[in-house]
Amino acid sequence: MLAAKIMVAVVAALHLGFMFLEMVLWSKPRGRKIFGLSKEFAEQSAGLAANQGLYNGILAAGLINGLLLGAEGLVLIQFLLAGIIVAGLYGAYSVKLSILWIQAVPALIALTLLVI
Repeated sequence: MLAAKIMVAVVAALHLGFMFLEMVLWSKPRGRKIFGLSKEFAEQSAGLAANQGLYNGILAAGLINGLLLGAEGLVLIQFLLAGIIVAGLYGAYSVKLSILWIQAVPALIALTLLVI
């Protein structure tokens, strides 16, 4: 169970990182480089990215809350991880394949460790 909790914490940390990238760095040179965005597109889509970043922060907060709840938070964690997996699969299909490895696979590992 310790490995599962560590992996859930890793997924939460990843989503906090995504939040920072999308809410703070999106239109900055480093953020544009990470996402491969032109300055114009980054500026035009900054509001959308910030909204997406907020959702990633909410996912992270939910996972952290689930960890703090202990056994009572297990269902919440499983639900959020399943949602992250679905979003990662869709992102890999609709945006960029690397989203599969960055988002869906870590959540799948965490979920698998929780249920075995």
